[in-house]
Amino acid sequence: MPLALLALAIGAFGIGTTEFVIMGLLPEVAADFGVTVPTAGLLVTGYALGVVAGAPVMTVLGTKVSRKHMLMLLMGLFIAGNLLSAAAPVFGVMLTGRIVASLAHGAFFGIGSVVAAGLVAPEKRAGAIALMFTGLTVANVVGVPLGTFIGQNAGWRTTFVVVAGLGVLGLLGVARLVPDMPKPEGVRLRHELAAFKNAQVLLAMAMTVLGFGGVFAAVTYVAPMMTEVAGFAGSSVTWLLVLFGLGMVAGNLIGGRFADRALMPMLYVSLGGLTLVLALFTVTAHHKVAAALTLVLIGALGFATVPPLQKRVLDHAHGAPTLASAVNIGAFNLGNALAAWLGGLVIAAGLGYTAPNWVGALLAGSALLLAFLSAALQRRDETRGARAAQEPRPTAPEPVHL
Repeated sequence: MPLALLALAIGAFGIGTTEFVIMGLLPEVAADFGVTVPTAGLLVTGYALGVVAGAPVMTVLGTKVSRKHMLMLLMGLFIAGNLLSAAAPVFGVMLTGRIVASLAHGAFFGIGSVVAAGLVAPEKRAGAIALMFTGLTVANVVGVPLGTFIGQNAGWRTTFVVVAGLGVLGLLGVARLVPDMPKPEGVRLRHELAAFKNAQVLLAMAMTVLGFGGVFAAVTYVAPMMTEVAGFAGSSVTWLLVLFGLGMVAGNLIGGRFADRALMPMLYVSLGGLTLVLALFTVTAHHKVAAALTLVLIGALGFATVPPLQKRVLDHAHGAPTLASAVNIGAFNLGNALAAWLGGLVIAAGLGYTAPNWVGALLAGSALLLAFLSAALQRRDETRGARAAQEPRPTAPEPVHL
């Protein structure tokens, strides 16, 4: 594997860290700016909405320049956004910094996947892409807990300075190690947009929004939930996030392994299990050991949905998967934004820090219903196609010769 993949993995590690680390630092950020925890949760919502908007826009803009230069530009935005967050004098400025950083997220993974695949032989492309995405999964095991630890002991601003430093490493790595690649030719926005006329593509994206949104409804407020309800010390949030990250890594591997073998059954199991576990979290959150185990299961079941949903979008976005793939990454973050906002609403309504778990269960359950609907529509279309193939075709009349 070429060293250029290491540069892409470092960039992915930084992006994954900045996205998720805020969850462990919400109490500290809220106290510093004098806002409530639900208000601080807008930092999660704002970032997620920035990814939703930035993924398609930056991907389209990326067709105008070389992929290497686009990756460097995206890392520059990432660095600027995190430095702005670190230096923010008021909450609104920090929210702006989060949005600026988020613009790099979806396009970096979309363009980075194409670059990674182009760096190796065809039979190694899947491994190259997986290696780049390893940066994202490792971020949840190492980067997020370490960033939380730094933020709780040296101040949350220090965390964002460190994350910006990771962005600098990623930028230098791309500049030095990623070879120049010509800008893509023959890309037509009209062809890319045609994929969104497919009902199965839209259903898969809706499942992405609701399914992973269920995870974020609970995890966005995991710090106050674990300290105020379960009774953990604030310092314990670090290793609790490690457990959640380990669950994510395991779920991603399991989901990837079975997505090719039995995609829809994999979705049924993961979404059904996620719905049940999130509902139970309202009870297990009151007991330390049970709460910790539940966090692992939420991470595993939540991320087990990612490979099959991403694959389903690619399978049905015939001939134009680039924009659809980037938009689906945005769909994950739309779910994050929706869930963080709804979770903040129920907390602000006085329902307690465990109330977002019920929100998550309802979101995941809705995604499960959409999975059944998607499968039913596919069976109907396949049946119609089989019947049409069996129907005799009308024969043309014999020509009359005079």
